[in-house]
Amino acid sequence: MSQHDDPLQDQEERGLNRVMLRKLLVVAVLMFGFGYALIPVYRKICEVTGVNFLTPKDVTVEAPANTQIDKSRTITVEFDGNAQGPWRFRPTVTSMQVHPGEMTQVTYEVVNTQSRNVDAQAIPSYAPQQSAAFFKKVECFCFTQQTLGPNQAKQMPVVFYIDPKLPKDVTTITLSYTFFEINGKDKTAG
Repeated sequence: MSQHDDPLQDQEERGLNRVMLRKLLVVAVLMFGFGYALIPVYRKICEVTGVNFLTPKDVTVEAPANTQIDKSRTITVEFDGNAQGPWRFRPTVTSMQVHPGEMTQVTYEVVNTQSRNVDAQAIPSYAPQQSAAFFKKVECFCFTQQTLGPNQAKQMPVVFYIDPKLPKDVTTITLSYTFFEINGKDKTAG
């Protein structure tokens, strides 16, 4: 007679298996609960002991000043836009005063005057030419190709700063963009 021929023994094994399964499920649930409860317990321990505790921001303290800004100098930056294609393209301001090292933003506006999609790219130029190495763009629509839908208008930002190492004799920089159509193919709006 084999071990599995006894129905009483099979029933007893099933009962033991069920009891073991319940115990394992309770252990698994307790382990999950313990892991979940560790987060607030850990935070509380850190808060009490002062270890690795993130303090809330004190709104009464001013942010430290950017020491990279040369407030003793002012540079006039003039903005220009040239359109080579089916649109209107212009800066929203013609000039502004900036200090070297100061982060500044200007916006250019473009309007597609056609009833079709247009792919375009902007190419910057600088005057005087030597200022190009000191004009640092952090964000610019000229970094990527632009797709304009039929009769679409876009506001496109340029975030920049002038390197404080700009020669002292340069007091005015002109940033000019030429905005031109890339492929010139007629793309019908979908």
